[in-house]
Amino acid sequence: MSARTKLDLLKPRPKWIRSLAGYLAFLVGIISAKTIIRGRHHLPKEGPFIIAINHFNYADPPFVIYAVRRPIDFLAASDQVIEWFNYWAIWLYGFIPTNRTTLAPSTIKRSRKILSQKGILGIFPEGDTLSDELRPAKGGVVYLSTTMQVPIVPMSIYGLKDVIWSYLARGVRPKVRVNFGKPFGPYKLPVDKKKKSEALKNIGDEVMCRIAALLPEESHGEFKGNPKIEEFRIQNNMTSEY
Repeated sequence: MSARTKLDLLKPRPKWIRSLAGYLAFLVGIISAKTIIRGRHHLPKEGPFIIAINHFNYADPPFVIYAVRRPIDFLAASDQVIEWFNYWAIWLYGFIPTNRTTLAPSTIKRSRKILSQKGILGIFPEGDTLSDELRPAKGGVVYLSTTMQVPIVPMSIYGLKDVIWSYLARGVRPKVRVNFGKPFGPYKLPVDKKKKSEALKNIGDEVMCRIAALLPEESHGEFKGNPKIEEFRIQNNMTSEY
């Protein structure tokens, strides 16, 4: 059975299992790294809402769980290859399989159900970990936010330059910084197809700029120099230290 088929068969585990997995994530955040969390007060007290996170490392999800400290339903790319030493974690926690080019009806249906039940969706807008710099957002985060009329909370994770196991093998605890920004949205999309497509892109760019405002400039990638980043940085009271 291929890795893609295995991932397509996964689904979020029951909340009690994910709550237990949260304790493992807590250990990862405490023992394996020096984790600094800022802006957690920006998280709404209850759902529904979407958390949009940059994705530079396969080990990002445990740090998301550790920082949020509530059960999260993740959307993750199912058309990727996951090494065996990373597969156990996603098998334990589960996620909603997502095609990176087209949102399948099953993905939309599951995501809407979670949001309608006041849940929290965790989405990595870039869709993969191919770079340590920001890339354009896929359409999923904006589509779900606008169609379900729920806010988005930008979140950043920075400091993991390697797989977590290599740090542990060397006896090193990397400094991982996790930042939350202020919630924004939801927006409404135009009815006109052309204007709707343009709005999806513009809002997607805003999502990435809001995440960039929580990251050092060296990781801004395609959004480096965008004036909105400084605007959002000021809104979130971010200093030069990330």
